[in-house]
Amino acid sequence: MDQMVKPNFTLLEALNMVQSHFNLSGVIKELPSYEDQNFYIKINDGKEFVLKIANSEESKEIIEFQNATINYLSQFPNVKVPKIILSKNNEEFSLYSENEDKKYIIRVISYISGTLYADYNQKNSVILNFVGQKLGSFTKNLQNFSHRTAYRKFGWDLANASTLIGEKIIHISDLRKKKVIAKFQKMFESQVIPELAELRSSVIHNDWNIHNIIINKNLNSSDFELGIIDFGDTIFGKTIFELAIAIAYLMLDQEDPLLSAFHVVKGYFEKFSLTNLELKVLFPLICARLCMSVCSSAYQIKIEPENDYLTINEKQAWDLLFKLEKYPLQFAYQTFFDACHPGLSKEESLDLRNQYIGPNLSISYQNPLKIVRGFMQYLYDDEGKRYLDCVTNIPHVGHSNPEIVEVINRQASVLNTNTRYLYDLLVHYSKRLCETLPESLTVCYFVNSGSEANELALRLAYNFTKQRDLIVVKGGYHGNTQGLIDISSYKFDGPRGKGAPSHVHKVPVPDTYRGRYKANDPQAGKKYADYVRETIENLKKEGKKIAGFISESIMGSGGQIVFPKGYLKEVYKYVRDYGGVCIADEVQVGFGRIGTHFWGFQTQNVNPDIVTLGKPMANGHPMGAVITTREIAESFDDGMEFFSSFGGNPVSCAIGLKVLDIIKNQKLQENALVLGKYLLEGIQELKHKFPVIGDVRGLGLFLGIEFVLDRESQEPEDNFAKKLVELMKDEGILISVDGLLHNVIKIKPPLTFNKENAKTFLDSLEKNIMRLIT
Repeated sequence: MDQMVKPNFTLLEALNMVQSHFNLSGVIKELPSYEDQNFYIKINDGKEFVLKIANSEESKEIIEFQNATINYLSQFPNVKVPKIILSKNNEEFSLYSENEDKKYIIRVISYISGTLYADYNQKNSVILNFVGQKLGSFTKNLQNFSHRTAYRKFGWDLANASTLIGEKIIHISDLRKKKVIAKFQKMFESQVIPELAELRSSVIHNDWNIHNIIINKNLNSSDFELGIIDFGDTIFGKTIFELAIAIAYLMLDQEDPLLSAFHVVKGYFEKFSLTNLELKVLFPLICARLCMSVCSSAYQIKIEPENDYLTINEKQAWDLLFKLEKYPLQFAYQTFFDACHPGLSKEESLDLRNQYIGPNLSISYQNPLKIVRGFMQYLYDDEGKRYLDCVTNIPHVGHSNPEIVEVINRQASVLNTNTRYLYDLLVHYSKRLCETLPESLTVCYFVNSGSEANELALRLAYNFTKQRDLIVVKGGYHGNTQGLIDISSYKFDGPRGKGAPSHVHKVPVPDTYRGRYKANDPQAGKKYADYVRETIENLKKEGKKIAGFISESIMGSGGQIVFPKGYLKEVYKYVRDYGGVCIADEVQVGFGRIGTHFWGFQTQNVNPDIVTLGKPMANGHPMGAVITTREIAESFDDGMEFFSSFGGNPVSCAIGLKVLDIIKNQKLQENALVLGKYLLEGIQELKHKFPVIGDVRGLGLFLGIEFVLDRESQEPEDNFAKKLVELMKDEGILISVDGLLHNVIKIKPPLTFNKENAKTFLDSLEKNIMRLIT
């Protein structure tokens, strides 16, 4: 775009202009502007006007086009536009001569009262949807309008984004900023430019920014009115540009910009339909407009350093660009698609589920959620509401993490085969995994889930010891196969359970809150381990050997129970002395979740013989693993081949490697440690305030809150816990209830959880506990 310097008339000069050309006089003040100069005028009878002084380089044809557009739109009451005020000579504008060489086009329009959207203090989903509807109506209003000057070449035509960015990016010196601009410029060139010819065209306002949108609330009702001003950028362009430009500015200062865009698109689509192609290019267009804005500001401010209006949105625009950089293109497209095409209603989906899905596959919450998208630590329902996910520990590094999405796409487009072939990803991942474990654990087997991993661990133990008897912890849970139900007290002692099979031997939960030995007993770990010793002694008397001992490193389904110090060390010694092997089930707590250590068993200062992994290791991609000693692995190589069709496939291994990279590079284990401490301290403070909290426990981002009717009797308050879960869900925070008595709230969010999330959780927890007890 060419250099343009706006007019610079004084208040007195402006007042003289409006008096001599329009017979208006009153109170006058200057308004912020970009390339023209605007003055607010209030005359004696209270009527309000705006004097617009066009840039000296502006042509008469452009002003005529603007006025024609405004006059055309005035027939539609759904969006307010200014009214053109005629001059003394009954003309829509006049010429003002500063000197013989410089003439300015001046005109007066009515002033639209209300609040600029930029200053409006309730930018919620309701108002965003409202603005979207008005914009959709406005777009529809312009579909049959045409003007010869509309077809002008204009630097702020979004079709020219790549050109403008390329010319102006040199005025940005910050390397990080240049990098994000270059990324979105490339996206525009690859995603938009090839499609431009196929996009619908019409006259567009081309600048629905937050300083041009005016909101006026009707004092006598809950209705809103919306007005739009400043038609200086109006052109004939691609229809979708109107929506993209509006969203770019409506996203500013929004905590979740794509969620804000969802509500705008939803409202827009209610009034004006969008094609699938328009939805696909919408995100690149939004980002391109923001890039145009910051690049142009960087250039223009060098020309007019005193014009603050040039940088009015600059900081917010950069903050927004850095936020948008994190979203995958496909995720953004799906967000917009869902806003227009929500699919089955929740009721329809539930009916079909009841018809075709097993009835004992439970659904969370009394009023179930229909989740359609997830991003990092958030989930989104079919109505666009965002939920802070505090309970799903499977997307370890975040739902739809862009780095994970990228590696899935890249590897799936190259190779996905099985372990009967050589490929580097298998051995690279195995090596990286073993480097996080004790030196004795050097052999990996890959499967597709934690359940498969625990099944294989049992095979290894049975094969190595030639025994079947197994010692397990009451309340333990290890998977969904029949073999694992048989060793999982949480299931076989639960509803419709059949109790422990004869080869499975339960020991009490080493629970220092509810169990026999309490947290203040320094020997609690050894005393609970004595139950294992006693079990072994009883088996000796019966002439039975054991295959081993299996336990979660920190109990999950049993109630987020952290074992007392020294428990596993003593247990492992007893088990090994009697010829058994020790299996650590890390399916829930592994990969840095507990903060202090990468693996849960490390908190007990032990080295298992077999470790099982699952849930978080591939961030939700179906993957599990068993890592064991060379000795156990060689005994398993007895002539019967082990093969898992999909276990250890290249895509899974690529994801697994990326998960390890993200944990390390983004310091997520340290994040779990810091935030876990912050949450524990916060919940402990609430425990001092609310006797209904019986115990607070856990490590890192694997925490539990146990609720009781009475701290002395420790009678469980399961109804309170369930009600609390529902109340917090209604506030957009997802947690769940577990534990043997169903009175423990679990907290185990993705490790991308941040300090602000933790504070939000604590505030909601306190507020809703207070609601329930009062």
